Amino acid sequence: MNADTVLIYLDRARYYALDAVSTISQCLCKPDATLKINGRTYKVEKLLGEGGFSFVYLIQDTSSLRHYALKKILISSSSGMGGGGGEEALKEVMKEVEAYRRFKHPNIIKILDVAVVQSDEDGGGGKVVYLFLPYYQRGNLQDVISHQSITNQRMSEKEMLRLFKGTCLAVRAMHKYRLPNIPQSSGADSENPFSNPSTASYPPKSKLDVPTLERGESSNALEPLINDGQVVFDGDEELVDEQNERTTRPDKGKGRAKDDDDLGELIPYAHRDIKPGNIIISDDGQPILMDFGSAKKARIHIDTRQEALLEQDVAAEHSTLPYRAPELFDVKTGSWLDEKCDVWSLGCTLFALAYDYSPFEDPSQGGGSIAMAVGSGRYKHPTNSEWSKGFKLLIDSMLILDPAQRPDIDKVIELTDGVIKTIR
Repeated sequence: MNADTVLIYLDRARYYALDAVSTISQCLCKPDATLKINGRTYKVEKLLGEGGFSFVYLIQDTSSLRHYALKKILISSSSGMGGGGGEEALKEVMKEVEAYRRFKHPNIIKILDVAVVQSDEDGGGGKVVYLFLPYYQRGNLQDVISHQSITNQRMSEKEMLRLFKGTCLAVRAMHKYRLPNIPQSSGADSENPFSNPSTASYPPKSKLDVPTLERGESSNALEPLINDGQVVFDGDEELVDEQNERTTRPDKGKGRAKDDDDLGELIPYAHRDIKPGNIIISDDGQPILMDFGSAKKARIHIDTRQEALLEQDVAAEHSTLPYRAPELFDVKTGSWLDEKCDVWSLGCTLFALAYDYSPFEDPSQGGGSIAMAVGSGRYKHPTNSEWSKGFKLLIDSMLILDPAQRPDIDKVIELTDGVIKTIR
């Protein structure tokens, strides 16, 4: 274990302790812990989950009595090697906020509100970011898997494929993302906020375009949670870069179909952490892809060994081990990384839904290195598998070591539809 890893663990342990102390003190001081943000009061009911420097709580609006999932992200005042702090950490969190806003699809979770609060925990210099998300009572696919393994009651192949296809549609919205096509202004360049790259900055001069409150402070008016289309945060560095490219290269895209041009430049994104725990089930039974903290532009060329090691470190921090694509374990200099890493994760997810474990953590193998298992690409379906040949071939088509040989998301959806048609 190197020094950087030790620092990360120490910093993370410190913040787990801080949050535990804060939560316990709130509960000891009041019968029900409450939180006041953006002019509204919420009752904190229970902890739903945790990971890294974030915690997810079930909260209830005391005015409307509606429930929400509140993601609390802790950011320390310093930006040491241990991570979790400073302006860079805040910048990363705001990228997650922007990702929620960027991808609009029925199978992608919507962010309802966001606030940045000055923390009195880290000596008063840190911040806490609150993300308000819909709360779905039915849990996620990992909960389904856990229930299946305990009760031995399995969902049907058709139901698995229905949930899988909905997830694929969400992934396609990311892989096929196009910029909104902003028409060139006939006026001076000064009218175009993206025309001069030197004026584009992160954060913008007004800092963060989100509510920023001191602890205990609240706005005078009772503000609703944001409406669809309202800008939560417009300081996204990636979005500025995309718009710079689009507006400063008017010839780009010539020769494309008109409909494609109306949609703007194709900028594929990869989720980078698709797994059963990040696919929640809505109250009407639809799969909803969530947790965009790892999402990034998909297509990256690795020019140097330093860049390769950096991408490996990012993947190790943000992409869950049993569902991580092989090209993210050993990044090669001169290679391309792209959205096909999500296709691999989808294959692992469907396998786990069918058999209760990912293909590279087979309990019959008695442990061993997941990284080595993934690198070999060797796995097997249980001999007593009840699923159709087409279903198993669908999984196999996604778990191909060479990303160039893996199907793209459109092909995965086509193959899924083909298997669904064979089910009576």
